[in-house]
Amino acid sequence: MRKFFLFLMMGVLLVGAFGCQAQAEKKPIRMSTTTSVNDSGLMAFLQPEFEKATGYKLEITSAGSGAAIKKGETGDADLLLVHSKAAEEAFIAQGFDEVRIPFMYNFFVIVGPADDPAGVKGSASAAEAFKAIAAKGAAFVTRGDKSGTNSAELKIWKDAGLEPDPAKDTWYKNIGAGMGQALNTASEMQAYTLSDKATYLANRGNLEILLEDVADMKNTYSLIAISTKRFAETNLQGAEAFIDWIKTDKARELIAKYGVAEYGEPLFFNLD
Repeated sequence: MRKFFLFLMMGVLLVGAFGCQAQAEKKPIRMSTTTSVNDSGLMAFLQPEFEKATGYKLEITSAGSGAAIKKGETGDADLLLVHSKAAEEAFIAQGFDEVRIPFMYNFFVIVGPADDPAGVKGSASAAEAFKAIAAKGAAFVTRGDKSGTNSAELKIWKDAGLEPDPAKDTWYKNIGAGMGQALNTASEMQAYTLSDKATYLANRGNLEILLEDVADMKNTYSLIAISTKRFAETNLQGAEAFIDWIKTDKARELIAKYGVAEYGEPLFFNLD
């Protein structure tokens, strides 16, 4: 009986040891993401819930979408969370059988001084608002950093039939920096800028939202797991674990409520 008990205990200890070893062997997931989900606090909100649910650890770096995607090209990321559709599709077109998975959205907003010297309020579209800013020669801050927001801004100028040049147009200020710095600079200058709403609410300064919820300012976020065909050592299993988790009811609930307590409204919305 005593021998049986000893064998039983040894079995329990071995199972526990193997379980701990399996847990320890889960490689961290290197996520390369855009500044908006990081600076808004969303990833800090989601990260502990994901890690608790799966046993994986997230190692998060953030930059503009262009720089974030570049980490996928250089083997420095297992998972991309970005919001620049054209750049994402170009990345996937490189031919490694990767998939773009849109999962949430919010809206870009045009923010500026309360007195709205260009008369942006009431514009039917962002393109119409940009035309008014250019016609007035009102100060506008552009990130100029090849981020998703910068790409969206340039598309709006193109839709407006305009191509402002900071070398010629003194009202168009290129700072080559992230969203937080762009908002700070615009606030100091009492200038207009384009921002994602989440980062604006976290760094609003003395600027006001002058235009939002128009069709040409929807801002969609996507996940891309880096394929082992691109880099054999990529943590594809971990990346797919995050993608599976973000689709769960729990994760969707967390996204839907983020920002409500602090700002009275959600900062991001789940795609159906």
